[in-house]
Amino acid sequence: MLLTIDVGNTHTVLGLFDGEEIVEHWRIATEARRTADELAVLLHGLMGMHPLLGEELGDNIEGIAICSTVPSVLHELREVTRRYYGDIPAVLVEPGVKTGVPILMDNPKEVGADRIINALAAVELYGGPCVVVDFGTATTFDAVSARGEYVGGVIAPGIEISVDALGMRGAQLRKIEIARPRSVIGKNTVEAMQAGIVYGFAGQVDGVVNRMAAELADDPEDVTVIATGGLAPMVLGESTVIDEHEPWLTLIGLRLVYERNVDRN
Repeated sequence: MLLTIDVGNTHTVLGLFDGEEIVEHWRIATEARRTADELAVLLHGLMGMHPLLGEELGDNIEGIAICSTVPSVLHELREVTRRYYGDIPAVLVEPGVKTGVPILMDNPKEVGADRIINALAAVELYGGPCVVVDFGTATTFDAVSARGEYVGGVIAPGIEISVDALGMRGAQLRKIEIARPRSVIGKNTVEAMQAGIVYGFAGQVDGVVNRMAAELADDPEDVTVIATGGLAPMVLGESTVIDEHEPWLTLIGLRLVYERNVDRN
């Protein structure tokens, strides 16, 4: 089995693959101060609950693939793979790792590893041209050409960041649950804020994607739009441009990168 780990700024998502099928997944808070030993205990505890793994983790985990937007966590996970899984092939996505995705940016090293991984998985699953919308700490929009090239993207404040900022900066406002309101016209302050978040972000997605698709292809209808990220379900029903929802897009991309760097050497 392959263990995949996607470390985001807010959450870390782990997935366990049996071949091409994801058979288990977990979501935990990203804590930059966790040590390698703490991470190892956490991983062992989570995987120990899976019936296909039990206590014999070393006999069942055949590989590990990791990407991280938090450098300190990547450093500790590198130590985890060295100290606790030293006899298992591990791929950490960083410069020098083969992804097969040409990066057409002024400085390719600036692009987050998760965004390149998403581009790889999107092309593998749906083909290009496409736009990946990832609803994480930031809402990112990544453009991929018909030839599978990472063309560029857009970075906007994420849903949770916006909710937190609104609650902090508004004198009579507070932090609210991110949920779909009864209607666009809120009947109380909480519903009014929820409407602003849900329908405001749906409008942002539609506006940004339509502009990106017009630049990406001669016929914008040829561009497939894929949504991913933990908060994607909040916008799916309200956006008019999203074609596909793949919650495990980054984990699938990690599986593909692992295969390109280990299985096919």
